[in-house]
Amino acid sequence: MIDAASVKSMPWGMWTRQALAVARLELLRSFRQRRGWLILAAMPVVVTAGHSVIASTGHWSCSIGLDTRVFAAIFQFLILRFVIFFGCAGIFTTAFRGDTSEKTLHYYFLTPMRREVLAAGKYLAYEATALIVFAGGAALSYFLITLHFGAAHWEHMLRGTGLYEMAWYTLVAALACIGYGAIFLLVGLWYKNPMIAVAAVMVWENINPFLPTLLKRFSVIFYLKGLSPVDVPMTGSLSLIEVLSNPTPAYLAIPGLLILSTVVLFLACRSARDMEVSYGE
Repeated sequence: MIDAASVKSMPWGMWTRQALAVARLELLRSFRQRRGWLILAAMPVVVTAGHSVIASTGHWSCSIGLDTRVFAAIFQFLILRFVIFFGCAGIFTTAFRGDTSEKTLHYYFLTPMRREVLAAGKYLAYEATALIVFAGGAALSYFLITLHFGAAHWEHMLRGTGLYEMAWYTLVAALACIGYGAIFLLVGLWYKNPMIAVAAVMVWENINPFLPTLLKRFSVIFYLKGLSPVDVPMTGSLSLIEVLSNPTPAYLAIPGLLILSTVVLFLACRSARDMEVSYGE
């Protein structure tokens, strides 16, 4: 019989293999059981595909430059702040709560595996799911929005800035999945009903432009906004109270977000250590 001391003394290689084994198992479950986020992921694809279909009939007068600016707004306000945010909230907050509702969490807890390793494995699985669906959906959406231009579309993609911009949008979407995934994994471990916490995170992310520069750094959107290849400036009366700050360059924004995500993921793994199985709640 393997006791707790033996589990703690296992080498790093064993922990890595266990985490990857959990990731493989949870990855299959994520696509088989949790499909509601597919509707969210399909929203920007449907919007951009619909735009191309309608524009191809000649009812709209548009240009590639205009379409790329429109996509920048779609990416900032639909994909980042809605699709990826709520998609990651739905996926990661149920990483442990889903097993609790299905009364299967104790099977993991009976195995000779550290809780931190279990949390890391679940994060890897659902992160892979989010990257495939949301980052892939962002890339597909960018590709579709100018597809109705035909030869000009391929010229823009292959010889213009199309592939460059699509790569950056995909990277920003992937970083968003990494950051929000870590946050919502922690939220799911801390709160039995995570809805209020999710709402609080949403408010914090959306008031980011009006926060002092120091507080801005404790949000995911702060690091992502400056990475988008096409800027969407704030207009209207809200721009008057926006706290202006220089955009964070990519060589600082990307490591900054990864460090923030690593710290939050570390807290989540530590929180998993004290989690107890309770199916009666």
